[in-house]
Amino acid sequence: MAEQKTQPTTQSVKAFLENVEDEKVKADCFELVRIMEKATGYPAKMWGTAIVGFGQYHYKYDSGHEGDACLAGFSPRKQNISLYVMPGFADNTTLLDKLGKHKAAKGCLYIKKLADIDQSVLTQLIKQSVDYLKNKYPEQS
Repeated sequence: MAEQKTQPTTQSVKAFLENVEDEKVKADCFELVRIMEKATGYPAKMWGTAIVGFGQYHYKYDSGHEGDACLAGFSPRKQNISLYVMPGFADNTTLLDKLGKHKAAKGCLYIKKLADIDQSVLTQLIKQSVDYLKNKYPEQS
């Protein structure tokens, strides 16, 4: 099996976020750390070179492919902030309709800034996502 590219590292989350050039995005990222730590119950940890993750689970697909991933996370990208909080929730239009200005893909939400979204709805999505993953993949690390 090929080695997974995105793995937990010892890189400092604070140092990574301090290097975000846009001051508003940087402030939003530090606030996301606070929100996600509280919602997941796990401390922030770097995954690879650009993802701030919270918690961890081991997945194994029917195809036999397996690996580890963070239960929730985010990454400040050039165009937006990618939030990794949606496995199994791409069709959850009830919460997504209440979230505010965002784009959604299969496993990600994309936002420009925290002020565009309802943070309490984001917290609900994070908690539901973590619960979903813990139930689907019960052997937690």
